[in-house]
Amino acid sequence: MSVASHVEKLRVRHQHLSDAVEKAQKSPGMDDLQITAMKREKLRLKEEIQRLTH
Repeated sequence: MSVASHVEKLRVRHQHLSDAVEKAQKSPGMDDLQITAMKREKLRLKEEIQRLTH
């Protein structure tokens, strides 16, 4: 797998997580710990994308 395709897959995962976080924050019954975990994963993906593109 090339670096460019790996980065693209990471970006897709990041976007899916972003959508999931937004949806979860609007849902009154969503667990705050799950939202926090999704945000941490989103940040980890963002940092990896930045590391691979620089």
